[in-house]
Amino acid sequence: MPERTVFYVSDGTGITAETFGKAILAQFDVQFRAVRLPFVDTVDKAHQAVRQINHTAEHEGRRPIVFTTLVNMDVLHVIQQHCKGMLLDMFGTFVHPLEEELGVKSHHRVGRFSDASKSADYQRRIDAINFALAHDDGQSDQDLAAADVILVGVSRSGKTPTSLYLAMQYGIKAANYPLIPEDFERQQLPPALLAYKKKLFGLSIQPERLAEIRQERRPGSKYASLENCRREVAAAEAMMRRAGIKWLSTTHKSIEEIATTILQELKLNEAVG
Repeated sequence: MPERTVFYVSDGTGITAETFGKAILAQFDVQFRAVRLPFVDTVDKAHQAVRQINHTAEHEGRRPIVFTTLVNMDVLHVIQQHCKGMLLDMFGTFVHPLEEELGVKSHHRVGRFSDASKSADYQRRIDAINFALAHDDGQSDQDLAAADVILVGVSRSGKTPTSLYLAMQYGIKAANYPLIPEDFERQQLPPALLAYKKKLFGLSIQPERLAEIRQERRPGSKYASLENCRREVAAAEAMMRRAGIKWLSTTHKSIEEIATTILQELKLNEAVG
């Protein structure tokens, strides 16, 4: 099926519209080309967006799909009246029915970024990101007691992106620590982690996939060889089983799935509630 263009139009960053839209579109086996149009917060910018959307419709010979999260009714009216795309107004779909159900009006504020930057939740996420960066790849043993979770696993098993996702999305302070050949020779966890076993969660990966990832980083090296990857993964999983550490394979899981599992297994949902 030919590729379809999807526009995400917002008076803010467009992240909400894009996140929601992609979740919906993932249900269809169609290739989509995403175009984000952020900060469409004036009538003039709305007309500019309409021109871009309509040009795409004429050039491709089919209607683009347009997800919007526009609060300003004058701006939205321009899109509704002149856009030649299939329009999906997310606020109109969800906010207005909720206003009726709750019996109150929504804030109808554009973006609400100033509110977010002053909130405790926002500051918690910033602190968690700084913590994750400072404790990435075992580069610091300091203040591990403040960690909500410490991810362990072989190099390139997904620890860093998972740590940062937990920090950015949930404000979880996540450190991560690599398991290296010296640990396997001793058949023990890194000494710095022994006092924090209840905070540990392991990530593993299929050796074949690990070898592919490592070949991109250090092609032709022993580090990336399939034999070495098999040896390291087997040793890491055996170590985690002996230590009683909960773990999962990241091979076929998204970062979102990995993070959700960690939150559930370590009962960290309360920390982000």
